[in-house]
Amino acid sequence: MIRLVTFDLDNTLWAVDAVIRRAESALNDWLDRRVPEYNQLAADTRRAIAKSVTDADPRIVHDISRLRETVMRETVEHCGYNPARAARLAADAFAEFMDWRHRVQFFPAAVDVLAELAESYTLAALTNGNANFERLGLDRYFAFGYCAAEVGAKKPDPAMFERAMAHAGVEPAEAVHVGDHAVDDVQGAAAVGMATIWVNLACADESPPATATVTRLEDVPSAVARLSEQGLSTRS
Repeated sequence: MIRLVTFDLDNTLWAVDAVIRRAESALNDWLDRRVPEYNQLAADTRRAIAKSVTDADPRIVHDISRLRETVMRETVEHCGYNPARAARLAADAFAEFMDWRHRVQFFPAAVDVLAELAESYTLAALTNGNANFERLGLDRYFAFGYCAAEVGAKKPDPAMFERAMAHAGVEPAEAVHVGDHAVDDVQGAAAVGMATIWVNLACADESPPATATVTRLEDVPSAVARLSEQGLSTRS
């Protein structure tokens, strides 16, 4: 019987690429007005600064928010601003980026699906990204959530899935993960014993070993129900 349904966020509940492009554009406009030297730096210089940040703290790659703000701070400082001023500018620039990063357009039926599932199951958000489900108003449906920064590892690493099951007090046979990524979501969750629902909205030709596949989000509740019934029949 399914008790916990975990969801990926980006590209499962909304298309993320356009969101990031708009956020990057807004960030660059913000920087042009306040740190004009920033976007004038050579691409090689900016890449070298980013590499120096990850070389100094390799685990920062799991925390993309801290990584982005740290790279901006170091880059602003490289432009000649003193450390305190660079830190303030980077924090404000990152806030601008995050404002736009959360201006998402949910896929049709996404919110309705969450509302329906929340009536019967515990829902949780699991993301490698930095979208905050509470900031998006999804805390009406998600009981809790984890991101890679909090667990120190990205999907498909087992850590996020295991943390979610421990939080909900369920066994793998009582949990299903819903996501769009064949490796991060399907293979990652399956490796810890969870059932999986692959959200293939683009009708891709991939064939990941998902327990179930949907090409429309509105089919997720019935897929979860079938998996729950199968669990009951297995125990009978």
